[in-house]
Amino acid sequence: MTDSPQDARPGSSLKRFVPLAILAAALTLVFSMGWHTALIREIGLNLGAIQAFASENLLLALLIFVVAYAVAVVVIPPVGSVMTIGGGLVFGALAAVPATVVGATIGATALFLIVKSSLGEALAARAGAWVERLRAGFQENALSYMLFLRLVPAFPFFVVNVVPGLIGVPLRTYVIGTFLGIIPGTAAYSLLGEGAGSIFEKANAGYRACLAAGGTQTCHYELSLGDLVTAELVAAFAALAVVALIPVVIKRFSGRNAGG
Repeated sequence: MTDSPQDARPGSSLKRFVPLAILAAALTLVFSMGWHTALIREIGLNLGAIQAFASENLLLALLIFVVAYAVAVVVIPPVGSVMTIGGGLVFGALAAVPATVVGATIGATALFLIVKSSLGEALAARAGAWVERLRAGFQENALSYMLFLRLVPAFPFFVVNVVPGLIGVPLRTYVIGTFLGIIPGTAAYSLLGEGAGSIFEKANAGYRACLAAGGTQTCHYELSLGDLVTAELVAAFAALAVVALIPVVIKRFSGRNAGG
C-alpha cells in the first residue's frame, strides 16, 4: 500500500530543513570553537610561507583559495573582507579579483539555495505586507535591486546572501547580480590588500610580543582593517549603488508619466 500525498508531506517538509540545520550546526561549531579568528591568525602568522607557495604553485594556490573562500562564505561569514584583502596581498589584485569573485559567487549561491529550499516556501505562505512589497519590487527590477544591494557597503554580504532566498528572487538573477555586483568592491579591497602587508606585520608583532610576555591565554590577533576603509571608499561604493538604481528610477518615472 502506497502512502498518500498527505502522509508523505510531513516527512518531505522536514527534509527541506536538513541543509539549514546542517548549516546552523556548522556555524555554531565554528564560532563556539573560535575557528574564525584562528583562521585569520594562522594566515597572518604564516603569510610569508603562503606567499612563497602561491608564487611557486599559482594555479593550485588559486584553486585552493577559491574553494576556501566559497566554504568561508557559507560557514564563516565575518572573514569575507579579510580573505578578500588577503587574496590581494598573496596574489596581487590582478589574480585575486577573478578568484575572489568566483569563490564568493559560488559560496553565496550555495547559501542562497540552502535558505531558499528550507525557508523560502514557508515564508511565502506566511508573508506579511512588507515582505510582499519587497518581493514585488524585486519582481519588477530584480537585477537592479540585486546590484544595488551588492554595491552598497551598508548591507552586509551575509545578509544579502540570505534575503533574496526568502523572497523568491530567481537563481539566474541572483547569480548574475552577485557576480557583477561584487566586482567593484572586490577590486577595491584586493587593491587595498596589495599594500596591506604592514597591517599584518603589525598584527604579527603584537601577537608574538604578547606570547613572549607569557600571555598565551589572553593574546588576541587583531587586524586594524578599519584603517583601510576610508570615507572616500564608502562614497565610491555609494555612487556605484546610485548608478545601479537608475533603471529602477527611470522605469517608475516613465510609468507615472504614462499613467498621467
